[in-house]
Amino acid sequence: MINPEKILEDMLKKINVIDGADIPSIDLYMDQVTTFMDRHLSGNKRFDDDKILTKTMINNYSKNNLLPPPVKKKYSREHIILLILIYYYKNILSINDINTILSPLCDMYFNQDSSVSLDEIYDISCEIQDSLKDKIKNDILDKINDSEESFSDLPKKDKNFLQLYYLITSLSFDVYIKKQMIEGIIDQINEQNEIANAREIKREKEKKEKEKREKSLKADLDKDKKKNESN
Repeated sequence: MINPEKILEDMLKKINVIDGADIPSIDLYMDQVTTFMDRHLSGNKRFDDDKILTKTMINNYSKNNLLPPPVKKKYSREHIILLILIYYYKNILSINDINTILSPLCDMYFNQDSSVSLDEIYDISCEIQDSLKDKIKNDILDKINDSEESFSDLPKKDKNFLQLYYLITSLSFDVYIKKQMIEGIIDQINEQNEIANAREIKREKEKKEKEKREKSLKADLDKDKKKNESN
């Protein structure tokens, strides 16, 4: 018989989060990066032949501007942090949505002398996950309890399946709402970026027009000056 509580316990035991202290401080070649990721995240696989990270994936992330290019074919600690974040985000978000989240991180904190480092941001991300584990576990247990109280008046054969259906539907709706929330936030970030870009384009256009007018005025003045001198 399927036991949702045991599935939950087993899942929480095997799920892996890479601690910041375990990320190498030395630069790695691509093969070393994929080996590192597979070693630390293999517990998250659903099937044994699932791939955590491949060379093709890394190249695609670079082509889609999710990952800055390597330096002399080597990837830094900051590259690996971004790859870990991409690994988690890609399960629920599109490449474009991930780009919206990671582009500011790359622009402001990747190899930058900023007020906060990418290391510190990653450490906070790990703290968020640790702090939410018990809350998420308890929420799922509540959903399991609700499912076990559903369809209680049906024959056992029907009840067993429909209670699992109830649980899957409950968990799916929870994920659906949260995914909608994430996408709504990302859409507003994109709207703000579009407005900021439009303003920048307008400022550049006005600047060029002003320079053109000033250049034309200067040409007219020089022309008048030469005409007066010839007279």
